[in-house]
Amino acid sequence: MTPRVALVTGAGRGIGAAVVHRLAGEGWRVVAVDVADDDPEVGYPLARREQLAEVAAKWPGQVLDFGADVRDQRALDEAVAVAEREFGGLDAAVAAAAVMAGGRPLWETTDSEWESLFGAGVDGVFHLARAAVPALLRRPQPRTGRFVALASAAAHTGLWRLAGYNAAKHAVVGLIRGLATDLRGTGVTATAVSPGSTRTPMLQATAALYDLDDVEEFAQHQLAERLLEPEEVAAAVCWLCGPDASAVTGTVVHADGGFTA
Repeated sequence: MTPRVALVTGAGRGIGAAVVHRLAGEGWRVVAVDVADDDPEVGYPLARREQLAEVAAKWPGQVLDFGADVRDQRALDEAVAVAEREFGGLDAAVAAAAVMAGGRPLWETTDSEWESLFGAGVDGVFHLARAAVPALLRRPQPRTGRFVALASAAAHTGLWRLAGYNAAKHAVVGLIRGLATDLRGTGVTATAVSPGSTRTPMLQATAALYDLDDVEEFAQHQLAERLLEPEEVAAAVCWLCGPDASAVTGTVVHADGGFTA
């Protein structure tokens, strides 16, 4: 059986890296994409080039690391071209790249914060769709292509002093619903996964915005009464990438530990 091929953004750490590891463990070939550089408008360090390389190094011959900014359409076009050239095609695209910014009321949000949130978290999903969907459609019928975007519990409930992040994640859900409709009848599906508070560097950045000493304080908002691990969210994402999720499209899977219950 020919291995399936995926492209994952935000792959340097956190949920994106967990998705890469799980897919590779299931035999997929993966192009792991991350900007691997800091954004001066984001108040915490992003994944490093070394972290992205370490993700790929665990799966020699199966995972290729590719440095690219999801805000750059041409960079994602090239990442998709690498998947087709090196692995023979593309069967799934996972948009996991995003950043956190905020900590003040919406009316005090700066233009640069707003642009960072939408640049990585919304434009990045759009750019990946524009690059990856044609490749998914180049697969012969019957197709089983998958496009999965990471939304958030923030797409379904208001978060204090994170209105810009709320807006960006709501936009991701709307984008996915529209994309799924455009893909009607093609065999390619589009879905979103909304995690709750997950033990990642982004959650640490959120804690800093709230002046919290311990990220564990976020656990009280979830029915699970604990933080989620990236691997738990990755399990939902990777299930959506597989054949058993063929009936799921145009909707959201809430892997949020009961955050939005």
